[in-house]
Amino acid sequence: MNKKVLRVLVVDDEPDIRELLELTLIKMGLEVVTAGNVGEATARLAREPFDLILTDMRMPDGEGIEVVQFIADQSLDIPSAIITAYGSTESAVRAMKAGAFDYLSKPISLAQLRTLVKSVLKVEGNGKPLSIERLVGDSAAMLEVRRMVDKLARSQAAVYISGESGTGKEQAARLIHEQSARAERPFVPVNCGAIPETLMESEFFGYRKGAFTGADSDRDGFFQQANGGTLFLDEVADLPLAMQVKLLRAIQEKKVRKLGSPQEEAVDVRIICATHKDLATLADTGQFRQDLYYRLNVLPLRMPPLRELRDDIPRFIGALLDRFATPDNRPRLTPAAVKAMLAYNYPGNFRELENILERAIALAGDDKVDVLDLQLTPCPQSDDEQNAEYAGSEPLQDFLDRVEREAILKALDATRFNRTQAAKLLGLTFRSMRYRMDRLGIK
Repeated sequence: MNKKVLRVLVVDDEPDIRELLELTLIKMGLEVVTAGNVGEATARLAREPFDLILTDMRMPDGEGIEVVQFIADQSLDIPSAIITAYGSTESAVRAMKAGAFDYLSKPISLAQLRTLVKSVLKVEGNGKPLSIERLVGDSAAMLEVRRMVDKLARSQAAVYISGESGTGKEQAARLIHEQSARAERPFVPVNCGAIPETLMESEFFGYRKGAFTGADSDRDGFFQQANGGTLFLDEVADLPLAMQVKLLRAIQEKKVRKLGSPQEEAVDVRIICATHKDLATLADTGQFRQDLYYRLNVLPLRMPPLRELRDDIPRFIGALLDRFATPDNRPRLTPAAVKAMLAYNYPGNFRELENILERAIALAGDDKVDVLDLQLTPCPQSDDEQNAEYAGSEPLQDFLDRVEREAILKALDATRFNRTQAAKLLGLTFRSMRYRMDRLGIK
């Protein structure tokens, strides 16, 4: 039996945008149909089946919200997302009230687009079902992560996952859920930074019909959707303080009240949160509530950056090349490209690794990816790397004098050779500054 090919309708009046989205989605193994205006889109929807709609907001003959409204009026069970250059809270509210499941602003990140599509259609880069294998790797750091995940999965306490952007925090949260006693119940991921503040309470706690203009029916919030399962709060540091108070009470009382409802309802939800920011520092400075921080940070888990997983990088590269392969072609790296990728620091971590390879494969034009195709950005050296580079290559005093001289010249240049201001920049007294300049021969 042939597997069904999932179909996406892309609606945008700009040909270049339609082509970009079409190429990206085709690479994911999807069938793509395009429309240049609202009328063409609704005509397509009336006669053809689709699995997802991506529509621009403003078009010559109307708005993308009209496409979303047409889907609702015709009782078509098709998820839709609004993509627009006219980002505003008002537009987001209108789109979500009309029935859109997500709202993205131009210029859209292709990585963000792929994440959105994967979450709805459950496909990965080549149209294959998402693998349930998560957090692979045999390095000591990754083995420690998996060991911690096993422990955390046996508990029901809140988990706080820290780590840089792109280190796989959501993958860790999903793995904790999948190995826990709640595995058969919902896992509901929430990007706290993507929800307009005016919609937060209704999105988290739901609302009753008639609670506000446009509330045409009862709707469950994230807490009700995750009842019995896990609620994953991604980028939790982006929650406004007013919402933090309400979230704290919901966690403490294990009850939520829908907007427009006279009574609370009990919810059984395990909270897992994550952020790339330093939540402890934010709590100390008053930018995040300390009481909520201690409620969330019961069981901590740190996700290591990719530069700490050097031994696993070849395995990650191989898996990504398999993902981007087509039935007729599997891309491969030249030895020089492999060497360059193993030496790179990946400030964007796994997400950057994926983007580098996808871009390189597109630029290569054939199945061979070379160093120039990778377009790697040189990373500044860390202090440890600079010290390692020294490694006794010159007398220690000469090395120290050279570093001191460079620092003083840089401060003088920044202050247009005002010695008093330069001394302040360096944390020196004027007398000490003058002595060092004389000793080093700086005129």
